[in-house]
Amino acid sequence: MSSQRRVITGYSNPTVKALRSLREKKHRKRERKFLAEGLRLLTDARECGHVPEILVLADRRETHPLLRALENAVDASGGEVIETTPDILSKITGKENPQAVAGVFTEFDTSLEALKRDTSKIWLVAQALRDPGNLGTMLRTGDAIGAGGLILIDDCADPFSVEAVRASMGAVFTQAIAQTNWQEFEEWLRQGPGQLVAASLREAHPYRGAPYSAPCFVMVGNESRGLPEDYELACDLRVTMPMKGRADSLNASIAAAVLGYEVLAALDAGD
Repeated sequence: MSSQRRVITGYSNPTVKALRSLREKKHRKRERKFLAEGLRLLTDARECGHVPEILVLADRRETHPLLRALENAVDASGGEVIETTPDILSKITGKENPQAVAGVFTEFDTSLEALKRDTSKIWLVAQALRDPGNLGTMLRTGDAIGAGGLILIDDCADPFSVEAVRASMGAVFTQAIAQTNWQEFEEWLRQGPGQLVAASLREAHPYRGAPYSAPCFVMVGNESRGLPEDYELACDLRVTMPMKGRADSLNASIAAAVLGYEVLAALDAGD
C-alpha cells in the first residue's frame, strides 16, 4: 500500500469539499484543476502521458490490472491516492452511480501559442459553442479524424467541465485545446498556412468535391445562431451540405463530424 494513500469516510472532510467544488467553473478556474471519472478515461489519460495529481478510489471496488497500473503511475509521480465510500465519490462527481475511480488533473495550456499547426492536416474550430456535451463530442470527433485539436472562439462552454470531459470519452487528453477570441484567432491563423472552412449558404461550394487544402481549419458556430456573417465572410472556403428533410440545419457537433470526415477523405486522396 502506498505511503501516500489516505482513507476518507466523512462527507464534511475538507478534501471532499475541495474536490466537489471542481464541478463549478469558478473553482476550476481558480485552482486550474479539473475532474475526470472512469477507469477507461483515466487509462487513456495515463497512456497519453497525463497522470492525475489525486486519484480517488471507491473502497468497494473490483480489482483490475489497469487500476493497479493507474495507482502505480500516481505513486511514481508523487501524487496522492484516496480511498472513500461510493456515496462520497458520488458527491464528488455528481453522479448517482459513479464509476469506481476519479482523478484530479491540472488544466492544460490553452493558449494559441501552444498549438503547432503543422502537426495535423485538420483542426476543428468552434465559435460560441454553449453545450458541454457538444464540445466533448467535438473533441471525440477530432480524435477520430486525427485532428490536431479544437480551437474555442469567443464565449464557449468550459472544455474542462465534468460534462465536457465525460462526453469527450478521453479525447480531452488526446486533443490540443485552445481558447481565444475571434480577432486573436484570425491574426494567429493568418501568420502561417491554414485554410479556414465553414458550412454556409453564402456563395458556398457543395461540401463534396470542394477544394480543401491542409492544414484545414473546420469551423462551426453557435448551436442556435450559427456563425456571425463577418466570420463566414472571412473564411477561405464556404461549403454547403444538403438538407433533404424538414430540418434546416445539423447539430453543431454532427456538422463538424460530417464536414471533418469529408475534409479528411479529400486530403487523404490528395496525398
